[in-house]
Amino acid sequence: MDNTDRVAIYPGSFDPLTNGHVDVIERAMKIFDKVIVAVLHNPSKKALFSVEERLDMIRQTFSTSSRLVVDSFSGLLVDYARQTDATAIIRGMRAISDFESEFQMALMNRRLSRDVQTIFLMTGLRWIFTSSSIIKEVAVFGGDITGMVPHVVKCKMKEKFPLLQ
Repeated sequence: MDNTDRVAIYPGSFDPLTNGHVDVIERAMKIFDKVIVAVLHNPSKKALFSVEERLDMIRQTFSTSSRLVVDSFSGLLVDYARQTDATAIIRGMRAISDFESEFQMALMNRRLSRDVQTIFLMTGLRWIFTSSSIIKEVAVFGGDITGMVPHVVKCKMKEKFPLLQ
């Protein structure tokens, strides 16, 4: 990629990656030359999957995409954006309830760096009620998450939750 390429970061915990995330990533790749899916390393949060496992599942899901980079970071997102020459942060929104906290983060990022824009992408209507936490809750009780997560994620979830259908 050269310095005229439009680079965006899609940050998140992706614990686990859902088809809602996949939808946002695929649409971001139609807008930007390069999309960096950046897994936030947050030691204060208890995650189901390690950062390495999450990176691997994302890479497997998008193994055929040459314009997608999968990485992890810690610290301030705007600092990571500077390091990667990203000029945009992608934030997926499911419902109006997401807006207030997302708007607050976008304003803070804007205050920290005027060079990085936040782009809000609404998830597809079919994914509006899908979240990583709901997926994990269904999995704990052995529910069927088929069609809500990529195949590789479902296989990894079955390793953690043997009752999963």
